Amino acid sequence: MNSKNREIYFAGGCFWGTEHFFKQVRGVVATEVGYANGNLEAPSYQQVSTGRTGFAETVKVVYDPEIIGLDLLIDLFFKTIDPTSLNKQGNDIGTQYRTGVYFTDQEDETLVREKVNGLAKHYASPIVVEAESLRNFYDAETYHQQYLDKNPGGYCHIGPDLFELARKANPPAEKVYQRPDQQTLKKELSPLQFDVTQNNATERAFNNEYWDEFREGIYVDITTGEPLFVSTDKFESDCGWPSFSKPIDDSLINEHLDKSFGMYRTEVRSKTGDSHLGHVFDDGPEDKGGLRYCINSASLRFISKEEMKAQGYEKYLPLLDKK
Repeated sequence: MNSKNREIYFAGGCFWGTEHFFKQVRGVVATEVGYANGNLEAPSYQQVSTGRTGFAETVKVVYDPEIIGLDLLIDLFFKTIDPTSLNKQGNDIGTQYRTGVYFTDQEDETLVREKVNGLAKHYASPIVVEAESLRNFYDAETYHQQYLDKNPGGYCHIGPDLFELARKANPPAEKVYQRPDQQTLKKELSPLQFDVTQNNATERAFNNEYWDEFREGIYVDITTGEPLFVSTDKFESDCGWPSFSKPIDDSLINEHLDKSFGMYRTEVRSKTGDSHLGHVFDDGPEDKGGLRYCINSASLRFISKEEMKAQGYEKYLPLLDKK
């Protein structure tokens, strides 16, 4: 587990639905179904389903606290259960289907107990959700893991409307991209990056960072962080610089006539950062529109697909699925 990630355990009835629910939440990085706080070692599903082992069907939720807080995770969990129903959720009955929030970090204890105790003011009946330290947890059999992904029509006590709620519960904040002042740019950029973006310089062909970079991801303005190009629009042009068939959106760039060096070319600049990016030519692949955006690596920062969510570019992930 990444050292910055944290974990919490939720028992909410049948673990198939609870696991699938938390998978939808932005900021949850991993889930695992298993059996918690029982009195055997390495129990089987058959043993737990007798209701005599003390175990509860439980979901381990690993989350990034920089993206989502434990308080929101607990609030979302409460939406999936009847906190007054003892040993029963949906059609499932037995001690293995009791509800609980189990913590491994004592720093979480106060919040967990406050959240569970706070439910009482909303219900006339007693609250039966356990708020305890995790004593033990054993992962369930492989066929139980990600069950609803493998069996979309499988039984679930949680309705589709709640899965949709989970997907929308923690939307990323809209980024505001702003152009830094020259002093800040001189401090943050390398001499080459500053010279290219601010003085219209050109880096050397075949001797730059991204000319042969073809991993999945996006390319953002080095000065503002604003996304400009996507890997699915990048192609090998043999020119020695990164080449794209188009930007993510035409509104992100400005084009100007460039008469420098006795040539007539179309310069490409980022609209928000007003950074010199490169030039656009009409010798690109015909099946991609016929254009070649020849861009300096020094004007860009590449963010791989694996890093996009953590760095706040999750909304652009669907662009990587296009053909």
